[in-house]
Amino acid sequence: MIKKLCVTAGIILLMSVRPSLADGPVRIGLTLSLTGSYSEMGDMQSKGYRLWVDQVNSRGGILGRPVEIVLRDDGSDGARAATLYEELILKERVDLIFGPYSSGITNAILPVAARHGYPLLVGGASADRLWQQGYQNVFGVYIPASRYAVGFLEMLVMSGLGDVAVLSADDPFSQSIAEGSVKWAHRYGLNIVFNESFPKGQEDFQDVLTRARQAGARVIFVCGHFQESVLLRGALAGMQWEPAAFYASVGPVLDQYREQMGDKAERTFSSSQWEPHPDLAFPGSRAFLDSFVATYGESPSYHAATAFAAGTILEDAVGKTGVMDRQRIKEVLGTLDTMSIIGRYGVDRTGMQIRQFPVIIQWQKGRKEIVWPSELRTAAPVFR
Repeated sequence: MIKKLCVTAGIILLMSVRPSLADGPVRIGLTLSLTGSYSEMGDMQSKGYRLWVDQVNSRGGILGRPVEIVLRDDGSDGARAATLYEELILKERVDLIFGPYSSGITNAILPVAARHGYPLLVGGASADRLWQQGYQNVFGVYIPASRYAVGFLEMLVMSGLGDVAVLSADDPFSQSIAEGSVKWAHRYGLNIVFNESFPKGQEDFQDVLTRARQAGARVIFVCGHFQESVLLRGALAGMQWEPAAFYASVGPVLDQYREQMGDKAERTFSSSQWEPHPDLAFPGSRAFLDSFVATYGESPSYHAATAFAAGTILEDAVGKTGVMDRQRIKEVLGTLDTMSIIGRYGVDRTGMQIRQFPVIIQWQKGRKEIVWPSELRTAAPVFR
């Protein structure tokens, strides 16, 4: 009888403890590249996530619980990120996770998220291959890399520029942009006169640009990250070659690009998931911009905006489930149709984003202008 009473008391004690555990913070784990080759973008993403946490907690948290970010530095290394996500899940016991920055690092942690049954909202990567491997728990926040530059290619057609040289780093993200853009270029009737990949980390581009010029290129189309955009633009200046148009992914959307390149940044095109223009007509965009500047004293790049958007999308999905259940959250993320500060969220059956679209920007007179689509543009594109 005494033993039975003790067991009953133990059950009652456990039941009394459970509510306090449920009322603890919702802990969301992730790694970002706070150091290494992706540190500029990782820093922006970390600020975007922290701003979202401050705001969601001011609204009462998620399901009445405060939100806490558990952030680790992956050093821009995929293997290290995979190890850290294992620790976040098994040792830190985080409730949910966000994806890291870059497609290569995200690809490295996909098996970890799948193995432990965690839905993965990807706010910093878009290589098509992430959704071509059969994972059912990976959801893109923004459009896949293969469609990044469709707006720029459309502008080339409208401007009568058709001889394009495609130069791409050999990482998954850059290759997705290159492969997709070449396909779209052919559909638009553009002429790809030169198409070559180079090793990630290459610094000397004079030879490859000389051969692109000899092939008759009038447009230089660079698929890479920040360093590639800077080095290739600098190499063009060193050759005293000003093509009719220079496009580079990722790098030119950062203010650091202008700071580093000075006047050489002029007329550079790029794709952006979001821009810090006060009149950008996406819900909450202006409020995000004002809050970011007030909090950090600098203008946000789209990397910060996509991180903030990932937070609000996850907040929406968990709110619709009404319970902290990872399987149900995964199901909602697969069917959710909502708006964020970067536009519409909606994925296909693989989890690839199909609703959102990037804008095309160009550096003009020391500032970024939106030049496509026409409904959102702040200036007309300038070609040489």
